[in-house]
Amino acid sequence: MIIGCPKEIKNQEYRVGITPSAAFEAVHHGHNVLIETNAGVGAGFSDADYEAVGAKIVAKASDIFEQSEMVVKVKEPQAVERKQLRKGQVLFTYLHLAPDPEQTKDLLESGVTAIAYETVTDRNGGLPLLAPMSEVAGKLAPQVGSWALQKANGGRGVLIGGIPGVNPAKVVVIGGGNVGTHAARVAAGMGADVTVLDMSLDRMRYLDDVFGGTFKTCFASKSNTLDLIATADMVVGAVLVPGAAAPKLISRAELAGMKPGAVLVDVAIDQGGCFETSKATTHDDPIYEVDGIVHYCVANMPGAVARTSTIGLGNATMPFMLQLANKGWKQACSDNPHLMAGLNTHAGKLTYAAVGTALGIDTITPQDALKI
Repeated sequence: MIIGCPKEIKNQEYRVGITPSAAFEAVHHGHNVLIETNAGVGAGFSDADYEAVGAKIVAKASDIFEQSEMVVKVKEPQAVERKQLRKGQVLFTYLHLAPDPEQTKDLLESGVTAIAYETVTDRNGGLPLLAPMSEVAGKLAPQVGSWALQKANGGRGVLIGGIPGVNPAKVVVIGGGNVGTHAARVAAGMGADVTVLDMSLDRMRYLDDVFGGTFKTCFASKSNTLDLIATADMVVGAVLVPGAAAPKLISRAELAGMKPGAVLVDVAIDQGGCFETSKATTHDDPIYEVDGIVHYCVANMPGAVARTSTIGLGNATMPFMLQLANKGWKQACSDNPHLMAGLNTHAGKLTYAAVGTALGIDTITPQDALKI
């Protein structure tokens, strides 16, 4: 199979879809790997690194899209990229379609077979291709939140760890999953007073058993949430409904109950955000203010630490990429139901029910898509 990897063009996105290590594995399995020139530079990989493992460097992204049977990326294809996709081609990347009707429309019109990292599952019910970036984003959240808390950035002017005689910042993490756990660990490590809200008693027992004393847990009822955000200096939104639009947990009216200059960090922004006032921002212009509350809603947070993120993502995606290349997408999905869960579009049909519900589009099952 011809596997292509274009350079990412989203604002300040420095990750790359295929690492030299993954390229080596693909070449070793008999595939041709095309890498757009300088695609890996932002993550610390030179063209020479790819050539050394047998990949071919091509000059233009258009050559990648024209020649490749499978396109491997990091972020969702941008409008100019979507125009180059075609029926019979496989796209393997993050998609986050539920809050993005324009992308969904374009992918359906292209006929491309799109497999989304964020909906591939594992035998434990986890999301193995989302997990490494969730870990990165979770660990970044307290760092960027503490920066946003600085007075010069519109924040309350609170030092997250405090000093002797001055209390540390109060940090509330909504969601005790992968993102929330890593956010809580880092915030607590920075010296903050941290509480994690979750609706799963089993998950809270786990967090208490493993991290007892490091941070507190609280049941995520509406009244508990409002009580905690009223005293919070920073709130990290870390909820996830796989493949679906994120639920709105804090309304605009409820911002009035928060401290002026408090910070909201919305890690769920890729899925539309979990605060009513959230809108996607970029690393160029990451924060904005609504009713006195600072919002940090960068949609590709892991891109800020591109090398760590690229290697972590590449470790997770490589086995699935090889399954698709070695067997073809239909056989690979037939053999692996967890990979089949990643199928979002095929031949103009939407194949992920949660996206269909969010956007009001009829869907077919992935199993039916295999017959087309």
